[in-house]
Amino acid sequence: MTESLMFHDGNRRLQDQFDSRRIADRLVEKLTRVAFSDGDRAFIEGAMFFFLATSDDRGRPDCSFKGGTAGFVRIVGPDELAFPDYDGNGMFKSLGNISVNPSVGMLFIDMGEKPRRLRVNGEARISGDEPLMKTFPGAQLLVRVKVRAIFPNCPRYITTPGTTEPSQYAPRPGYEPPEPTWKGFDDFKDYVPPRRPTS
Repeated sequence: MTESLMFHDGNRRLQDQFDSRRIADRLVEKLTRVAFSDGDRAFIEGAMFFFLATSDDRGRPDCSFKGGTAGFVRIVGPDELAFPDYDGNGMFKSLGNISVNPSVGMLFIDMGEKPRRLRVNGEARISGDEPLMKTFPGAQLLVRVKVRAIFPNCPRYITTPGTTEPSQYAPRPGYEPPEPTWKGFDDFKDYVPPRRPTS
């Protein structure tokens, strides 16, 4: 199989097992992009944190929380963003991984009244001496990410911080969760598979 923008053979095998290849392709067609929209810019530049996934040269993964003030992640081009590396524990897990494997995944989450998730996958590079870095107070290094794919995720399992209740969509004994609204949208309703695997 030829690798697509979003999927490889492992993804495709599971999509076929769960009969979700059509909805997966439709979501890519309708929602995935390679340049930031105005809405992406507002969301990302308003975020005070995100999660960064990296892996080393042997493919061993790591996931880190990155935080700052609103605007600490900036869109610096149609398909590029930048964020500072601040003083941490000195382990350099994320940036060390980037230095040997530039592929990264970024997950931005809004846990407010209208939850939202946005994923950005791309290739990262580290810089220690450029004019942009000087515009980030406290930065010890700068990370630039060239986008491979930008895509929103269904936010249905996000819970409001401080709550003790799970999302209404979380499966649990004796409870049938509702279908998320997006599955009924005209763009997607004819592509949604059954909940159970087909084989």
